[in-house]
Amino acid sequence: MKKQFLYIANRFRNTKLATLSLVLVLVMGASSCKKLTDVGPISNEDASKYYKDYKEVNVALAGCYNGMQAPLVTEWMLTELRSDNAKQRSTGSTTNTNQELNVLNLYTVSPQHQQVYNYWLNVYSNIRNINYVLRSLGITYDGNGHLVYGEPTANVTNAQKAELAGQALFLRAYHYFNMVRLFGGVFLIAEPVTPTQVKGINRSSVQDCYNFIISDLQAASEQAGASKYAQIPVNTLGKANSWSAKALLAKVYLTMPSPRPDLALPLLDDVITNSGYGLESSFSRVFSVNNEMNQEILFAVRYKAGLVGLGNFMANSFAPASSGDAVINGDGSGFNYPTSNINAAFSTPVTGFKDSRKDATIAVYANSTTPLYVNKFMSKVVIKDDAENDFPVIRFSDVLLMKAEALGYDGAAGISVGLINRIRERAGAGNYTTGTFGSAFYKYPATGTPALTNATTFKAALLNERRLELAFENQRFFDMVRFGEAVDIMKNYYSAEYSTHYGKYKPQIALADLQANVTTQKLLLPIPQREIDTNTQIEIAQNSGY
Repeated sequence: MKKQFLYIANRFRNTKLATLSLVLVLVMGASSCKKLTDVGPISNEDASKYYKDYKEVNVALAGCYNGMQAPLVTEWMLTELRSDNAKQRSTGSTTNTNQELNVLNLYTVSPQHQQVYNYWLNVYSNIRNINYVLRSLGITYDGNGHLVYGEPTANVTNAQKAELAGQALFLRAYHYFNMVRLFGGVFLIAEPVTPTQVKGINRSSVQDCYNFIISDLQAASEQAGASKYAQIPVNTLGKANSWSAKALLAKVYLTMPSPRPDLALPLLDDVITNSGYGLESSFSRVFSVNNEMNQEILFAVRYKAGLVGLGNFMANSFAPASSGDAVINGDGSGFNYPTSNINAAFSTPVTGFKDSRKDATIAVYANSTTPLYVNKFMSKVVIKDDAENDFPVIRFSDVLLMKAEALGYDGAAGISVGLINRIRERAGAGNYTTGTFGSAFYKYPATGTPALTNATTFKAALLNERRLELAFENQRFFDMVRFGEAVDIMKNYYSAEYSTHYGKYKPQIALADLQANVTTQKLLLPIPQREIDTNTQIEIAQNSGY
């Protein structure tokens, strides 16, 4: 229970009230919240009786926010490691951990993969917790794309119900959006169910999953708080709100099987014009632990350092292996290792304008044969896996680039190219006049050879800009798939790094065989085999290719 209450105390961490708030929270948690820590199987009905009033539902919801941390332990493996941003550092290691990472990086994962199953379990565990919150608010789902609002079992006002429901619906939609993008059609569980009931629920279609996600996010955008950024109370800063729901819904509209940019665009315009969020003055400020939940962060998974069990693991996991305390206290594991490809993608000439995002994103540890490491989530720690860094889910720069995507190409001097240039300018790009465009870091000119003169060059530039801006934020894989470029990008990437990396695996993998691993079918992960084998009531279809 301590973790769930600490999320609330975390809002006060930069004030003199921090110690007092923490004490009050822990006392309250110890005296009144024991049952929530004991919630085990989905069949446990005690939890549903526990949420009696606003305070108790709010505490349970805080636990759902904290429940977003566990999936992130493996999410980078399923996203960044399956893109051209990250690779498995060691080609010769035979440890179980490295072998699990290898098969993800090489697109040879099996339905028995433990880390895929861990992600699946952690996501559904938090969905279960969210469903308990929603049931206490009287909210169910009719199975046809509509939420059903009944009488809450908890004693809450209409305003409190809307506030809590808006946040819970956002969290559930966030989880299901990740699941449908990674696995295709999944099990839609919209309320607490017994083990017997859950075995009767089969996979829903991809479209039904998207209908469900859209329903949740539309409701969240209407019910969650809609204060402008500067007016958000400090005790609610970091919670899901109407703006984060609209931004995520816009991404859903751009991603669904039949994209609807016409529906995404007004949502993005609303966020850009009316939310009060905006770009930070510099890229590095976005990720500073001294500037958390800044105006650029519409939503983040929050972490709290300080030996309270809520610290971020990424600093130690991504720091160089065998670096001792040179980079971070407690050594690093060298995971999520940046590829030569992403390292070279940033424009960092010796002279002229430079892309400031590179140093904030990737760092070099000279005393290593594999010196690169992710720097975005690096901060000092007292003990291992206890960093302060929050993990951004939706940033304002993402919103701007999504607007460019929704608008499409509207000319070299159009709004869409201007949005890309706005992001590049914040990163240090200057105006291009003459010379070689690639010799420095420039904004795209409206005329001349470097100009974006058609939809094809615009699409390539936009995808590249999203890569540089959002590197290692678990966005690259989803972007490659959404833009329809994933298979080609990965095949080209394998070719580029075959002689220096992939050709060194033992036994050696022929380049043609490596490239053949990447197919449209394999862009989806397998449904964990345990889900299929342990269900004796219905037959569950495995994804094609597994």
